[in-house]
Amino acid sequence: MSKTIQVRVDDVLKSNADNLFASLGLDTSTAIRMFLTISIENGGIPFEVKLPDNSLLQARNDVLNRKNLSKPYNNAMDAINAMLED
Repeated sequence: MSKTIQVRVDDVLKSNADNLFASLGLDTSTAIRMFLTISIENGGIPFEVKLPDNSLLQARNDVLNRKNLSKPYNNAMDAINAMLED
């Protein structure tokens, strides 16, 4: 006997997941069954789940609020050189 699980997700998330799993030769239901099976075998979620550190949260907030952003660069090499200087 099998049970049905219903999960509500954003349309874009569902579409992106469907496309990813299709590229791997899977449908989304199979991918979810694989996740559940591996979770049981591992005795937990099969990847690390943690809160982001404060610097990541601050960087995210800066981007969302358009604060503390670096200047635009003419090319990738200029951006890389600026990062190496810091």
